[in-house]
Amino acid sequence: MISTKGRYALRVMLDLAENAGEGYIPLKDIAARQELSKKYLEIIVKDLVAGGLLAGASGKGGGYKLLRPPEEISVGEILELMEGPFSTVSCLEDGAAPCPRAAECETLPLWAEYDRLTHDFFFSRHLCDLMKK
Repeated sequence: MISTKGRYALRVMLDLAENAGEGYIPLKDIAARQELSKKYLEIIVKDLVAGGLLAGASGKGGGYKLLRPPEEISVGEILELMEGPFSTVSCLEDGAAPCPRAAECETLPLWAEYDRLTHDFFFSRHLCDLMKK
């Protein structure tokens, strides 16, 4: 399940993409447009800045802006940053110890296919695909 943190991060990124011509955009403006708590968004944008998706500036004229064009930022990148890897089961996580039952596990192909579908779905969509036309 995608948490509110992941969903709100996507909304913040989309808001910034749609209002990119304005330079740095104050968080209070994003919060007002998205009808979200500014306090909660502060936590989210901190992670987005640390993850290299946003730049932030404080003071007069400050706020946030995308570091790359909307065509270059995938939905998957945003969600994975906020939620962690999309692995369905622990044995498919990056860096997981080899599962001693992998060779005889009848369900492993199911989980692997589901993980590929989820990954490909979110990573094939970009912010520009979600923007209002």
